[in-house]
Amino acid sequence: MYKKKGVNPSRREFIKNSSLAAAGFFIVPRHVLGRGYIAPSDKLNIAGIGAGGKGESDLSEFAKSPNANIIVLCDVDERQCTKSVKRFSNAKFYKDYREMLDKEHKNIDAVSVSIPDNVHAVAALSAMQLGKHVYVQKPLTHDIYEARMLTEAAKRYKVVNQMGNQGASYEGVRLMQEWYNAGVIGDATAIYVWTNRPVWPQGLGIPKTKDGIPKELDWDLWLGPAQMVEYHKEFVPFSWRGFWSFGTGALGDMGCHLIDPAFKTVGLGYPSEVECSQAGVYERMWTPDYFPESCPVASSIKLKFPGKDGKPDVKLYWMDGGIRPERPDELEPDEIFGDKEGGGVLIVGTKGKIMCGTYGNNPTLLPTSKTKELTIPKTLERVPEGHYVQWINACIAGYGKKEVSSPFEYAGPLTETILMGNLALRSWNIKGKGGYPGRKKLLWDAVNMKITNFDEANQFVKREYRNGWEMKWS
Repeated sequence: MYKKKGVNPSRREFIKNSSLAAAGFFIVPRHVLGRGYIAPSDKLNIAGIGAGGKGESDLSEFAKSPNANIIVLCDVDERQCTKSVKRFSNAKFYKDYREMLDKEHKNIDAVSVSIPDNVHAVAALSAMQLGKHVYVQKPLTHDIYEARMLTEAAKRYKVVNQMGNQGASYEGVRLMQEWYNAGVIGDATAIYVWTNRPVWPQGLGIPKTKDGIPKELDWDLWLGPAQMVEYHKEFVPFSWRGFWSFGTGALGDMGCHLIDPAFKTVGLGYPSEVECSQAGVYERMWTPDYFPESCPVASSIKLKFPGKDGKPDVKLYWMDGGIRPERPDELEPDEIFGDKEGGGVLIVGTKGKIMCGTYGNNPTLLPTSKTKELTIPKTLERVPEGHYVQWINACIAGYGKKEVSSPFEYAGPLTETILMGNLALRSWNIKGKGGYPGRKKLLWDAVNMKITNFDEANQFVKREYRNGWEMKWS
């Protein structure tokens, strides 16, 4: 046998046959290596699908954890991700997440999905089917069917999952839950939620002209499951949110941040009915200004949730485009209604009211003087490490070992509720015999994911996918 100079044969054989060598050096526990040292096996190898825009900020948040290791970047537009590529210079780069998962799945532990809404579900499901933990930006999916699929996938593939509604880990949401659980405002009967969004163009048609596709952008990959349309600079990198093919409008963008505090506090589930109205150019149905492919300029939506365990039904009112509910009488004239950014939440109970801003920030009882007088013990665990690091720590611990604030079993029904509002908005404009039959109360069979009194609305439960982009169980 060839003998390497300077190597003791007996020691070499010992290392070769020992369990330490078989398992590999990288599983040495951190306490053996010294205080403050993090063994490579204790780090989470993350791939970022979406490395520009929100993807860039998400990766930056993950990188704050010493346990995070960003090893792969994936983005269809090289113009948008230059900062991430520079910062994570050792990370491999791909444009197609499917190629990335195929080639790198053995090297990565977890995947962050931070791309336009229309690709969230297909990318997340592909990663989950490979056993990868997933962090998916809000809204979880583009349509109701996809939300139900990811909720089921979380159970089936047993991976740690979190939606990117970071307010779910904030102090405010937990305070509101503790107040509500203690019976401070009694049983909720109505919830009002509002936002100043959209802050991008809506109520527009698909551009009739086309622009040259930038060489850095793979337009086919950007479209993903959406039907093919010509590239236009109007869509990228931000205003895609206002078009139904790609985005989910003001409700999809901000609903997960604003509805979440009330949804969690009151313990809501699936709604049983929905109705809506729309403002702006959508009212001028007889003019060329009506564009069914675009989200409305402003909207008002009402969702009903059946009462549980003898408690009353709860009605949730959503308003966007600058519309907001009447100020409560308990609020002083100079006090801010919601938050300075133009959003807010008001929970009306049988004994009182709770108000907060976006993300559940600055929760207060009404009148606000009651908040200072209230003393309620803390019964819920806080998340001092934050939403992103919470997910990283849960991934390292393993499935089912640590809780996260917005797992798909919760984020799925929340997303379905939000997308139910969008279903109503899109159905509102369907013209049939006798006018617009979609402009009525729509009754929802949550178990079967079906509108029971207006079948035409069910086309918005599940969209048609382009060939090769369908969601399938593995």
